[in-house]
Amino acid sequence: MNLTKKHLSVILKKELKLSVEISDSLVDEFFQAIKMTLRSKKNLKLSGFGSFETYSTKERMGRNPKSMKNYRIPSQNKVRFSPTSKAKYFLN
Repeated sequence: MNLTKKHLSVILKKELKLSVEISDSLVDEFFQAIKMTLRSKKNLKLSGFGSFETYSTKERMGRNPKSMKNYRIPSQNKVRFSPTSKAKYFLN
């Protein structure tokens, strides 16, 4: 099952007995705070949950499997998530 922002908002609404607008706003603000922090810093650690780390991929060559034409794939900034041992414990 995929956990979407909408599903997360519904869970917050039920658990905290909030209105739909407030729970939607909380989820949006949370993800906006993560985005803004990762833009200004390389790492973000959430105690008891995990850490987000930004990294840059190298420029490389790719190939279209249908036409077999080569093309350049530019370097990109990506985010890597590493859960804490507490979060891993809940998964197992």
